[in-house]
Amino acid sequence: MAVDYAKCAREIFEILGGRSNLVSAAHCATRLRLVTVDNSKIDMKKLENIDGVKGVFSNNGQLQLIIGTGTVNKVYEEFLKVSGMTAATKEDVKAAAAAQQPIWKRMIKALGDVFVPILPAIVASGLMMGLVEALGKAIPSFAESDWYGILDLMANTAFTFLPILIAVSATRVFGGNIFLGAVVGMVMIHPNLLNAWSVGSMEASEIPVWQLFGFFKIRQVGYQGHVIPVVIAIWLMCKIEKWLHKHVPEMIDLFVTPLCTVLATSFITLGIIGPIFSTAESYVLEFAGWIITVGYGVGAMIMGALYPLTVVCGIHHMYNVIEAGMLSAADGINIWMPVASAANFAQGAACLAVGLKARNMKTKSVAIPSSLSAALGITEPAIFGVNLRFTKPLVCGMAGGAAGSLLASIFHIGATSYGVTGLPGFLITLDYTVQYAVVLAVSAGIAFALTWVLWKEESEESEKSEEKQETKQPEKTKTQDSAGQTLAEGVLFAPVTGNVIRREEIPDETFASGVLGDGVGIEPEIGEVVAPFDGEISSVTDTCHAVGITGPFEMEVLIHVGVDTVNMKGDGFHLLVKEGEKVKAGQKLLAFDLDKIKAAGYSTTTAVLLTNSDDFSAYKIVKTGKTNKMEKLLTVEQ
Repeated sequence: MAVDYAKCAREIFEILGGRSNLVSAAHCATRLRLVTVDNSKIDMKKLENIDGVKGVFSNNGQLQLIIGTGTVNKVYEEFLKVSGMTAATKEDVKAAAAAQQPIWKRMIKALGDVFVPILPAIVASGLMMGLVEALGKAIPSFAESDWYGILDLMANTAFTFLPILIAVSATRVFGGNIFLGAVVGMVMIHPNLLNAWSVGSMEASEIPVWQLFGFFKIRQVGYQGHVIPVVIAIWLMCKIEKWLHKHVPEMIDLFVTPLCTVLATSFITLGIIGPIFSTAESYVLEFAGWIITVGYGVGAMIMGALYPLTVVCGIHHMYNVIEAGMLSAADGINIWMPVASAANFAQGAACLAVGLKARNMKTKSVAIPSSLSAALGITEPAIFGVNLRFTKPLVCGMAGGAAGSLLASIFHIGATSYGVTGLPGFLITLDYTVQYAVVLAVSAGIAFALTWVLWKEESEESEKSEEKQETKQPEKTKTQDSAGQTLAEGVLFAPVTGNVIRREEIPDETFASGVLGDGVGIEPEIGEVVAPFDGEISSVTDTCHAVGITGPFEMEVLIHVGVDTVNMKGDGFHLLVKEGEKVKAGQKLLAFDLDKIKAAGYSTTTAVLLTNSDDFSAYKIVKTGKTNKMEKLLTVEQ
């Protein structure tokens, strides 16, 4: 029985609570995507029971109603009529959903968005730093060699210039000019400023200042190793830049806006943001120095839990001051190092649990090497790239760090140096080897176990698998093409014989921009389109020049023959399938006349686009250049 589109839309609208409870609405090929003011006002069971709605789930602030290919667009049209809303894109809905999130979630997401692109550099540097430092401690002669010098230089470069990397990435996230962002990052670590890591050993009176206007003082101190001040500075810079673009006359905007943006941001950062953050650092350090000595290990336990949060703030490098003070005392024992080591090792174990448990290959590829880096004492990749992003692993790691730090205090473990934690820490805790091993094992064991039990892959990491579970779809099986070849799920095979080109090279701005989804173009040699997988025809055009097909993993694919060929009104095209028809991989879908298309003055380039490419965690084009139909073209992962 056909769905009554108007009735379906009206019932959805009423159950959602009417216009006052709606923020935004859009649709993709199978789902109605909504952002509401308050989901708690909605009876989800009633929504699921509406004729035409196949499933309902909430994801990333969006309420998604699964309606189906070929039906959702018609229900959406009726929904706009009854609600009085205007059409929105999926990106509009995502933005509206993000704006509905609590501010702390938005802040954490922003940090994650800043750090994900620079993780490869941080992970590589972190691993290399840990290995080089470990070798230097194990082999004193190596530490004095030229090899150590050049490897150490290569290893610490990313961390030495970390503010610049963060500035560039943050500028992308906040929508500013990345080159201006890079300049602000450079200002914060300019060689004319004192290195932030060396300031802790200086008296306040020894730190030089610039005296401006007779009362405005700026300390000549850099921000090496810091995170939060850089992100705040770049956020401010982007706000200033956008404001200036709106208010500065266009004819002078080119030089006035960049100049004023950098000057204003630099003065505010060095004169206000920096000093405030430095004051906060001082309080944190005094607190840490006091609490580590609070009786019966309670203070150590608290600091073991809080330590990762100081890494987030970028002030953990300053603990070297505490450690140096301990080493210069009468007993010369560093009791801070085991606390930091327990905290770092626990975060690494939590990160490892995520890496082993995650189905998302991107998450695995970041989490596993980051956990190794944390085991060697470099935790930024694990904390910023994984644990902070997912929150629960961070908290589980804090629990493991607290337990390990309590043990370290009870065992009275002390180190003879500072600067290394984790596995390299065995080299400076030689009198406490067994106790130190127990501390690391307990820290890691608790953090790993808690993360394994409590953390579940978030919906944004596995939206498609959640969708299948919510709608109780049967598991898909592998299919075969007409020749009997087994076809794996998540693979799209070439529907056309010809030359594969990048999407950006398709001679049509709409296709090339990716607004209709990612994919490729194929310059055809034969006028024939076949099904790229087993699936269902989701749409056909009246002019027969394009066809939509939905298949494994709910891949939604548009195959559009030629550019502007809609103007040919079907002349030269012969459609062999109809909407809703089930097709097999390799089955012929339509035929077209290459010579007629060329004679009409149109490009024959055929767009093959995955219209819901943003629903997949991984997307990879595996074929370029000459291809035959049914050769593997691209793959996706959930």
